[in-house]
Amino acid sequence: MKKQVFKRMNISEAAKASGLTAKTIRYYESIGLIKPARRLSNGYRSYSEEDISSLKLIHQLRGFGFSLSECEDLLSLYKKSDRQSRDVKAKVAVRLEQVRTKINELEQLADSLEQMLDSCAGDDQPECGIINRLVE
Repeated sequence: MKKQVFKRMNISEAAKASGLTAKTIRYYESIGLIKPARRLSNGYRSYSEEDISSLKLIHQLRGFGFSLSECEDLLSLYKKSDRQSRDVKAKVAVRLEQVRTKINELEQLADSLEQMLDSCAGDDQPECGIINRLVE
């Protein structure tokens, strides 16, 4: 089996391959989250296979709600051949706890909204329990 040779990609191809927009890729470069792409003689950006892998990782991490700072930390671990999986696991465990906390907060918010809905007749009268609760 021949190993497939990776063809470097321009920014639009990199965007399509990674699931990010070209604007987002340029932004990540501008803030130093990813290293600036190599430039061709015509000035166009040229992305390597490693660059695309990094962009895919960032896209996935952002989808899980990791902050840019957390993405930077995890990207750094991804690039370290001597990383310890416990370090990656610890960062994901922290994110999971944040998500569970947010879910709890949202459940409490939903309960409060249900109570407000129950306090209002929702008829053609001006009296509204929701308004009354909000101005208490």
